[in-house]
Amino acid sequence: MPMNTDQNLQYSAEKNVQILISLLKAHHIRYVIASPGTANAAFIASIQNDHFFTIYSAIDERSAAYMACGLAAEAGEPVVISCTGATAARNYVSGLTEAYYRKLPIVAINSMRPVSKLDNLIPQMNDQSILQNDIALLSCILPVVKDNEDIWECEVKINRALLQVKHSSTGPVHILLPSTFSKEFIPNLPEYRAIFRVTLSDTFPKLEGKVAVIIGSRKTVNKHDSDIIERFAIANHAPIFCEHISNYSGKNKILYPLAASQEHFNINQWQPDILIHIGNISGSYSAMILTGKQVWRVTNDGAVHDTFRKLKYVFEMSESVFFEYYTTHKTNNTSQYFELCHNDISHMRFKMPELAFSTIWVASKLAPKIPQHATIHLAILNSMRSWNFFELDDTIKVFSNVGGFGIDGCLSAFIGASLTHPNRLYFCFMGDLAFFYDMNVLGNRHIANNIRILVVNNGLGMEFKNYDHHAAIFKEQTDTFIAAKGHFGYKSPKVLKHYAEDLGFTYFAASNTQEFNACYESFLNPELTNKPLFFEIFTDAASENCALKSLQTIVQQTDGNYISLEDKNLQRYQ
Repeated sequence: MPMNTDQNLQYSAEKNVQILISLLKAHHIRYVIASPGTANAAFIASIQNDHFFTIYSAIDERSAAYMACGLAAEAGEPVVISCTGATAARNYVSGLTEAYYRKLPIVAINSMRPVSKLDNLIPQMNDQSILQNDIALLSCILPVVKDNEDIWECEVKINRALLQVKHSSTGPVHILLPSTFSKEFIPNLPEYRAIFRVTLSDTFPKLEGKVAVIIGSRKTVNKHDSDIIERFAIANHAPIFCEHISNYSGKNKILYPLAASQEHFNINQWQPDILIHIGNISGSYSAMILTGKQVWRVTNDGAVHDTFRKLKYVFEMSESVFFEYYTTHKTNNTSQYFELCHNDISHMRFKMPELAFSTIWVASKLAPKIPQHATIHLAILNSMRSWNFFELDDTIKVFSNVGGFGIDGCLSAFIGASLTHPNRLYFCFMGDLAFFYDMNVLGNRHIANNIRILVVNNGLGMEFKNYDHHAAIFKEQTDTFIAAKGHFGYKSPKVLKHYAEDLGFTYFAASNTQEFNACYESFLNPELTNKPLFFEIFTDAASENCALKSLQTIVQQTDGNYISLEDKNLQRYQ
């Protein structure tokens, strides 16, 4: 029978248990069938006197799983089953198989000793991490919580599991809950962050306060969808935070990386009450500091991606449906919010410093002159960062391999894209290590005369030499192995010249501003040329760093509330 008594509530001091209980309550999952054991004692002891839960006992885990099937089918609600370690969870298999094929919402919580004890001849430790394909729709292993990173991991994993069990493709989920067997209990349950899914059949939450949109990487967006976002932005006075691979060119666009990279700028004043997140992976690490108070994620698949660690709602619907609704049901957002962001970024661009000859300098000179309707492919990190500081014409589309986010494949992806529109100009901007990693694709016989490749050759992986990179503390020791200095002829003026020309390219080179000015216009020729073009630019690490430092310290004054360079780097490498 249900165990709801009048005894004082006591909750385990184990934080993963606290988070699990808090989120079960937030997602209104109240039924529990408990099997006896030691590993799950902290969890069961914590809920047995909580009036929210209705708990039943079943000694045999096989029976418990089948009891849960019957209860879930009849009540129309999710049911939790909880057992201890050793072979207890193995007895859930047949009942969970039944739940899988009948699409019954069962939450199987398998408690055990910490996973680190596995394979060390410790009693009651067997591997529960791998399940049959038709046992659970989702399986996750929670950490033993030692810090905020572990809290975040628990919150995200548990929310995913509890949202999945109620999803349209409902069915059982599996949560592996390690216990430290703590005997400490506390009187009050802390509240942890719940994430909710909103579908077309749900009541939409109210949009209020300062609202902004941030767009990650996206494929080319059709004009209809872009216009809908634009109407939303105007109606809600909302800034649209973009980078080049966002491929949004409508009103209220804010190309944010220049502001977000400033060492002494108070970016906190840009942070909204609600940040609406669309698109995929961002190419700019500085996006992480724009989070605000809560994040709403809009995506057709309804998947939980907690990029900014403030996710509250996942809207499982198209962007057009979401933005159409909130254009009509708009917030009381004031126009001063967008104007603040716009004025700040305009002021920074007005104060743009003189730059040393570098990747950033090259980007500053070429960005306003790229022919209209061209397509650009950017290598990750240093190349992308440099180009994100400067505006491009609205007709230009930009792409980068930020899915896997590796050094490999930038050039090959660029060549593949150029095959689709032989009469459109395609530009690729990259560093020397990225180029040499993928250089074999230039021997492909399908390469046409619509491609333009620019390689900044500084003889190493410049990313690791940047003054704000965490490897910079090693100074010259960074060169040999971390930044891989000295490979491929080490800035030889002949290696790429011969390679490019022998493969049918017209080759240009520049080692200073005068040489650059003498040939860049030919590289940007808006007409198709007889041959594909290759532009190699030689720089050095000192100049690259000088340019980056100059651009990231445009804002000099501080008010004591800015996000420090140390904190930005911490967010960047988490």
